[in-house]
Amino acid sequence: MQLHGIIPPVVTPLTPDFQVDEPALRRVLRHLLDGGVHGLFLLGSTSEVVFMDAPQRREVLRIAVDEVAGRVPLLAGVIDPTTDRVIAHARDAQAAGVDGLVVTAPFYTRTSQAEIVEHFRAVRQAVPLPIMAYDIPVCVHVKLERPTLRQMRAEGLIEGLKDSSGDDTNFRLLALECQDDPDFRLFTGSELMVDTALLVGAHGCVPGLGNVDPAGYVALYGAARREDWPEARRLQERLIRLFGIALQGTPRTSPNASGVGGFKTALHLLGLVPTHHMHRPNAPLNAEETRRVEAILAAEGLLAHA
Repeated sequence: MQLHGIIPPVVTPLTPDFQVDEPALRRVLRHLLDGGVHGLFLLGSTSEVVFMDAPQRREVLRIAVDEVAGRVPLLAGVIDPTTDRVIAHARDAQAAGVDGLVVTAPFYTRTSQAEIVEHFRAVRQAVPLPIMAYDIPVCVHVKLERPTLRQMRAEGLIEGLKDSSGDDTNFRLLALECQDDPDFRLFTGSELMVDTALLVGAHGCVPGLGNVDPAGYVALYGAARREDWPEARRLQERLIRLFGIALQGTPRTSPNASGVGGFKTALHLLGLVPTHHMHRPNAPLNAEETRRVEAILAAEGLLAHA
């Protein structure tokens, strides 16, 4: 997959009884496509994938494949603690018609780098779809080390990496190593360092905040492609201010509930989703926190009335 550009991890709107809200999800997908995104990442961390059972995951994939209708590539997160569960999700994703998979290291149990390679190897052998590796040690408690990534790339197990490690030095070194492999697609998962990542060789970004302002990230990517770095910095700094919506729930809520809850609250204020709650036990933003999100959206030009 020659992936590039802005590929947001799509939020999953929920009904009051915690089921997938199909009309709202379709509105979010259209909002992202209208914003000019270059692909979509379904069932990622921002999608609350670990809270979903297999039928809910299949429902998200069904809706997205139908709504997007091939206009941009679709990646599906097949995220679960064990290899066989991941393979089952991957087969569901293949049957739904996605273009590629996103796979983390196994988690809960402590896994060696050699076992991680075997995990990816087993998934790739079972389901012949391109795989993007997902480095997110804050959630899976193990890092995809650079030698591990090199080995998996040499074996043809992975086509790229979504780096959500927060380790900017390692990302820079990886970008340097990948200069001789331009087909290896390197993406940052940081909403706040996109201009820097693109400058050092990333192919794009997977920003949760892109659910709220996809056009803002697409403009940033365009500036970087033109090598207009002052404009890229200006756009990045605006998005840093907008990212404040992800911080309004803490310390009352967990960082995850504050972040995803902030995105859902913003989408609610924008009229795209009817509710801003998340899967339990994550607590939604309260009225005061919602007012602060509304003020940030207005200050950055996304709400005229606040």
